[in-house]
Amino acid sequence: MLVDDHPDRACLVEEELRAQGFDVLSLIPTASGLLFQMEQLKPDVVLIDLESPDRDVLESLSLINHHNPRPVLMFSQEQDPDFISQAVASGVTAYLCEDINPAKVKPAIDVAMAQFESFQNIRQQLIDTQSQLEDRKDIDRARGLLMDQHNLSEAKAFEMLRKFSMDSNKSLGDSARMVMQMLGKSGNKK
Repeated sequence: MLVDDHPDRACLVEEELRAQGFDVLSLIPTASGLLFQMEQLKPDVVLIDLESPDRDVLESLSLINHHNPRPVLMFSQEQDPDFISQAVASGVTAYLCEDINPAKVKPAIDVAMAQFESFQNIRQQLIDTQSQLEDRKDIDRARGLLMDQHNLSEAKAFEMLRKFSMDSNKSLGDSARMVMQMLGKSGNKK
């Protein structure tokens, strides 16, 4: 998807993209409706070159980045460090302080896509690590409940939790949450 408010330049960029083997799904002259267009077309990459990108553009990109991230290249003459930081925080993968150059657009896309992929991998690793930490906390809590309510040693409580996990064909974390829910309810009756 190409968002460019200079029609002549946009045509040159579109021609170059097509020559490089890209399909240009949409060429739009303003960011108006950007959110809708991106949701409908689901482009692999978005190129934005607007005379004066505004906060609405960044808000749209932020929503998209949160729900359905895509590599976004923004070309702009705006060199304000605060704006650049806000653009990157909203999901802009690569921010170039220049007008889009048809001859350089393919390498810029390649870099942006590589950066995007790297960031997505880091994001997924963070999510996985947070999930593992939550599982570990829940396992420790469930083990503690088993120890308290059934007068078990730490090893016996863990063994009971592990057996429950295998018998129910659930992960240890999910089993721990089930045990906490069951023991928490029975523990409240005392």
